[in-house]
Amino acid sequence: MKAINPASDYLSTRQSAKILQVSLGTVQKMVEVGELIAWKTYGGHRRILASSLEKQLTRRKQLMRQKISTHCVVMAIFRRTENREELQEICRDWSLQVDLIWSLDSLEGLMQAVSSAPDLIYLDAFIPPVEQVHIIHYLSKNELTQRIPILVDEGFVELHPGVIQLAGENSGVIQPQPNAENASSAQNQNILENPLILGYPANHSQLAKQQLEQLFVEALSRKYDWA
Repeated sequence: MKAINPASDYLSTRQSAKILQVSLGTVQKMVEVGELIAWKTYGGHRRILASSLEKQLTRRKQLMRQKISTHCVVMAIFRRTENREELQEICRDWSLQVDLIWSLDSLEGLMQAVSSAPDLIYLDAFIPPVEQVHIIHYLSKNELTQRIPILVDEGFVELHPGVIQLAGENSGVIQPQPNAENASSAQNQNILENPLILGYPANHSQLAKQQLEQLFVEALSRKYDWA
């Protein structure tokens, strides 16, 4: 959750939009309906009361907390139809209610991820690694998707730590480490950890299926922490 500077009682519309991760137009509408308290400067610029912004952030956290254990919207990109059917079958028996939005095309999937604002993004293990690299890079750079957790094959996570680190830096959940090559192996492990990218077991054992639901719940919790 982005912090508000306690030294400032008021923030600009642009600052407020960045903190809430919404558009300038949305902030203006929130002011008009009374969700945010604001006043205008002599120059006609709105200034948002910081305390009202804090209330909105708190309310959002509460709503997300309520949602975590019951329901989520997942945008999934697959390579094969049978993998989509398998995931739907696995999710059907979960306590967590999953609404699955899916695509067999990466470009279409990226556009749907931006337009649908899902809770989680799932990348099928059969998507070629190079393609997954591009997908993760795009998602981590786009302001509308960079704070959405991504579930990928755990083998991809192990083989492409640089992509995981870069995605974390793009989304702001990992600080850039210019001297990382000189760090110890333990430090490198910490550097490469991205809380918004989780690896799932690509095998289809019963245990792996049970772990997948736990990973979905864990990913939702992390989204709540970094919203």
